[in-house]
Amino acid sequence: KGFSSTFTGERRPKGDPIFEALGATDELSSAIGLAGEFSSEKGHTFVDQLHKVQCMLQDVGSNLATPLSSAREAHRKRTSFSEKPILELEQWIDSYSEQLPPLRAFILPSGGRSSAALHFSRAVCRRAERCVVPLVQAGEADPNVAKYLNRLSDYLFVLARYAAMKEGKEEKIYIKPEP
Repeated sequence: KGFSSTFTGERRPKGDPIFEALGATDELSSAIGLAGEFSSEKGHTFVDQLHKVQCMLQDVGSNLATPLSSAREAHRKRTSFSEKPILELEQWIDSYSEQLPPLRAFILPSGGRSSAALHFSRAVCRRAERCVVPLVQAGEADPNVAKYLNRLSDYLFVLARYAAMKEGKEEKIYIKPEP
C-alpha cells in the first residue's frame, strides 16, 4: 500500500526521505560492486578495500533505517556509526594521492573501465550524500554517516585516477568549447 517499515518498526511512506537515502546507498553499493568487478579483472589490489566499503555501506543503511526520533537506546547501540571508518578512508585517500601526479585541469570520467566505473560510483555517492544530509540536519541520522559518504566520494575520485594510472590509461581532460 505504499508504506514500509524502519528498523524501529515505524511505518512510513515509501517516498519518505529515509527510504530515498536507503535506496541511494543501495545503488552506491551496487555501483561499487561493478567497479570492483572491473578492477578485479585488472588485478587491482584495492578491490578488498572496495569490498570493505560495501560492508560499511550496510552499516550506513542500518543507521539510516533507524530514525533517531523513534529509536530506543537498544536500536541506537546496535546501529551506531563510529568515526573509525572515516579515518580509514582518509588514510587510503592520502596513500593513493601521494602516488598520483598533481591535478592541473578538470578531468572527465574516463581512464578505462575500472576508472570510469569508479567515477560513476563517486557520482552515485554524492547523490547518496545529498539524500543523507537532510536526515542528519533533521536529527534522524548520525552525522558520521554523512561524513563517511563525503570522504567516500573523495576516495572514489582518487581511486579512479589511481586505477587509470596503474592501467596506463589516459584521463580525458575537460576542454572548454569554442564560442
